Amino acid sequence: MTSTPNHSDGIVAAYPRRLQASEHEAASQEALALRLAALLGLTYVPDYRPSRHRGSPAPYYVPDRTITGMARAAVLGISRAADLYGGVVPHAFVATKSISHQLAGPQARAPAGWVASLPAALRAVVLSGYTAFCREDALVAGRLLLARGPLRLKPADGTGGRGQQVVRDLDALRAALAAQSPAAMAHLGLVLEEDLEDVETYSVGWSKVGKLEISYVGTQSLTPSNDGSQVYGGSELRVVRGGFDALRALRLGAKERHAIDMACHYDTAISTAYPDLIASRRNYDVAFGRGADGGARAGVLEQSWRAGGASIAELAAMQAFALSPALCEVRAETRERYGADEPVPIAQRLVFHGHDRAVGPISKSGGIVEADDGDA
Repeated sequence: MTSTPNHSDGIVAAYPRRLQASEHEAASQEALALRLAALLGLTYVPDYRPSRHRGSPAPYYVPDRTITGMARAAVLGISRAADLYGGVVPHAFVATKSISHQLAGPQARAPAGWVASLPAALRAVVLSGYTAFCREDALVAGRLLLARGPLRLKPADGTGGRGQQVVRDLDALRAALAAQSPAAMAHLGLVLEEDLEDVETYSVGWSKVGKLEISYVGTQSLTPSNDGSQVYGGSELRVVRGGFDALRALRLGAKERHAIDMACHYDTAISTAYPDLIASRRNYDVAFGRGADGGARAGVLEQSWRAGGASIAELAAMQAFALSPALCEVRAETRERYGADEPVPIAQRLVFHGHDRAVGPISKSGGIVEADDGDA
């Protein structure tokens, strides 16, 4: 097993958690915290609150979001990646899709902390697009993109594809922008990006818990939600011990290798622009598809430095590596399905199965699919 991080009271806490977190979100966070406690040899403390543990050493945190602000992290006792499963960013917008794209022009509005040189450093590994922090700038950006084809409007903090809209003309753009919250846009931004057809989405990631370090590449799937829209349905991952160099040593397909290269380029550019970033988990979604002109397109869609859809698979892989030192590679998966008729997953894979007040009936599960000790 891995060594215990320097948390003298030996506890893991599913904290912070948003007050409005729904049932399946809370259950996912708790499932991760329980698995991390087992992996680290610590004790999971339900319903942890700092006010109840004043004077005690900080726990190992499993937050439900990226923590904003180095001062906030310091108050919690977080000063390094080993203190949490997730990440800490200096500004709220850094944890969102907004950092991937340029502004619409030199006079466009930008928040404090915006690194103007970053979009140029990312241009080769992202799709064509813009970030806007007000409706006026978003309209300018949208006009530029619509001249080349349909665009996809993305709330900066949206997850699983929720809240996104495809816009095909100027009237639709104006209507879509009128529905956006000016406050949310000013705080986090709004992404306008070229829309792709026949999209295939890859996940590339790295995480470290205790002494166990893993990296992975895999694909995501979509599934119908309870309202019929297509949303995140799960991930299938190839996971290895070690960092991205170990991942590159696998026998990889062309898209897998390209996705890894783009994710690494993105990761390096972000770390250079925001050196204060703390992250024990780094996940990048990479899309391959066709643009409006029919040509091939590929780019990093977004990053995640928090517990995400693939996290259960990541931790299942870590547990397999911890229990079997001979293992070289594992294949792990997460699965999300909607509807009251979904069968209950087996206990070892179950994360949540029931009615969620935010999305309705949903079933979430994950675990190991296949393990390879390298002897074949």
